[in-house]
Amino acid sequence: MHSFLKITLVVVAFALAYTTPGSKRIGLIEPGKTSTEKIVFYDLAGNTVPIKIQQYGEKNNFVFVNLHDDEITSVDAAKRILEEYGGILIELENDGQRNIRFKLGEHLYTVDPNTIFSREGIKKSLEQFERTSVKAVNEVEMLGKRFLQLIPADATCIIALHNNTPDAYSVVEYVPGNKRSVDSKKTCISDEQDPDDFFLTTDNRLYKELAKKGYNIILQDNKNCTDDGSLSVYCGQRNIRYINCETEHGKSAQYYEMMKALVTLIDNRK
Repeated sequence: MHSFLKITLVVVAFALAYTTPGSKRIGLIEPGKTSTEKIVFYDLAGNTVPIKIQQYGEKNNFVFVNLHDDEITSVDAAKRILEEYGGILIELENDGQRNIRFKLGEHLYTVDPNTIFSREGIKKSLEQFERTSVKAVNEVEMLGKRFLQLIPADATCIIALHNNTPDAYSVVEYVPGNKRSVDSKKTCISDEQDPDDFFLTTDNRLYKELAKKGYNIILQDNKNCTDDGSLSVYCGQRNIRYINCETEHGKSAQYYEMMKALVTLIDNRK
């Protein structure tokens, strides 16, 4: 009886702490566990953008972030890790689509949600999809700021969840002379790993320790990298520990293995 009451109190405490205007508390995700879920319904120029927050246990040091709603391999693997270690998962929900489309006035706009953390990145993204305006940039900028507000200030590490398609995006792009080399301070490529499966981090210690474990990894050049509005650039500019875990779509076992190595490493560095 006492154990049940304790679990209930933990659930209620989290729900109260995270319930804000425009949000909906859902309750327990799985019966008997201290996991809770809530959804913040953000108004993007009259268009609803749901942001789902799930808390596993009481730990706040692991904050997993999913911005592309079509990259489900990463989310599924992260949920397994969260069930084992605890932490928070924040997902921007978008009907399984990568990019956000919204109507403003008479026009439709499209933006990549991993470009919404700087005005420069937002402008570039809107222009890429062939329609931009000052008002559209302002609206998207406020969405980015609201998303950041949902990340606890005492997080040990922000862990971004991403997937890619074969030969479309890999660690090789960050090697000197290649198109993303300006964004990399150091790049480690493993002979044992698929180039499409890699980490990117703002933190030198994480870079060194994961490189030693034989993973492909990039240390972002936080001072000189291109401002594309991504969460990695935002964190790098502010000295926030961030790491992106990236594999091909469908490689669930590989993603889980990489995430396990990462969270074990962070846990052991307390």
